Amino acid sequence: MTATPNIIEPSAHPIRPDMIDDEALYVMRKLNRAGFASYLVGGGVRDLYLGKTPKDFDIGTDARPGQIRRLFNNSRTIGRRFRLVQVFFKNRKTIEVSTLRSLSEHDIDGPEAILAPNNTYGTPDEDALRRDLTINALFYEIENRTIIDYVGGVADLDQGIIRIIGSADKRITHDPVRMMRAVRHSVRNNFLVEEDSWAAICRNHHLLRLCPPSRLRDETLNDIYSAFAAEWYELSLDGNLFTELFPIYDGHLGTVLQDGTSCREHLARIFRSIDRHNKQAVASGTHRQPDYFFLAFLLIPWAEINFNLFQQKLKGPQLYKLATHIRETLNQTIGLDFNLRRSTRQEITTLLAHLPLLHQNRTQNSWPKWLKRKSYFKKCKLLYLFYREAVEGIEVEDHFYPAAESRERHQNQPTKRAKKSRRKGRPAFSGGKRGGVFGFKR
Repeated sequence: MTATPNIIEPSAHPIRPDMIDDEALYVMRKLNRAGFASYLVGGGVRDLYLGKTPKDFDIGTDARPGQIRRLFNNSRTIGRRFRLVQVFFKNRKTIEVSTLRSLSEHDIDGPEAILAPNNTYGTPDEDALRRDLTINALFYEIENRTIIDYVGGVADLDQGIIRIIGSADKRITHDPVRMMRAVRHSVRNNFLVEEDSWAAICRNHHLLRLCPPSRLRDETLNDIYSAFAAEWYELSLDGNLFTELFPIYDGHLGTVLQDGTSCREHLARIFRSIDRHNKQAVASGTHRQPDYFFLAFLLIPWAEINFNLFQQKLKGPQLYKLATHIRETLNQTIGLDFNLRRSTRQEITTLLAHLPLLHQNRTQNSWPKWLKRKSYFKKCKLLYLFYREAVEGIEVEDHFYPAAESRERHQNQPTKRAKKSRRKGRPAFSGGKRGGVFGFKR
């Protein structure tokens, strides 16, 4: 299949070479001098056209991986399904260079296979036609400064439309994650999903469960950290994608929680809080909260429904029993659905299991000294404050962040290496006296 390109001249589009990362320009020019074609491809072209700063500047070329490696000593080859080359620069900057791929029979009328293998090389039009969305299938070449459009992506950018390339049902069947990407780019750019593409998403949402759990986890975390998580949540609900990603909430979104609002509304508030803190972290240049923290945050309504979390008044062996029950349930549900590491599951368990302690012992945002000495206290307190912000509207102040506290301590310490010291905080589930299992009496 051959597509006729629409060539958009420099006078008809906003992209200029000085808008492109210097290292990306260097790679493209070096490929051109060696006699190869090179293009800025994918999201970089899309974002520059929309006036945004691209996160990555990816390059497509007709050079093979071995030829690229010979041109760039500071590079390595990665990938299983399709080999691409990473070119390294100072300050840990990486430019990815991929050989143009062919449009195999699997992408058109092939067997109904998920992620059918294809490692063959092709032409620009074949490479464009095998991409997920029209707005991600544009090429920009620096010699003539033109945009090359094989799929109508420029028109969709101008009209604010998200469109799956080709037959939406077939493309989703071959890679169901394309549904997530359609939703992602819709909310991040405030675009509408084209009618046929949306209908295909609503018909095929169940195919997400056929994807590798680790891939679904990484794609979902990408959206959680995007600063558009609240919008992503609502659109994913409309397309029935959310309960495919979080089946633990299937059938529970309408459940009314303790404060009289639904589980669905609680999650919406949580996602809005996540967005606020992610934006704040980016603006201040601080680290965002780790994966396990936000996953625990999203699981609080689930824990309320299944374990009556904030009604619990537990201590000692009862608290340990609750933690064990939460951990076992996590192992059988989201732990499998997202292929979560053992350490991640344990961190989530620790945070959720100790929320009842903080809830029943708080007095005007203060807690008893014995609780403050616990090793889990700071992180668990922060999660509790995040949750109160989400459901009660009480914003978390900056000085409550453990990260900020540790930075302050680090700045005040001498530069020479400190001696190792034993951890002062007591381990999770420990009691005030020695003996027994996890500090509990036998």
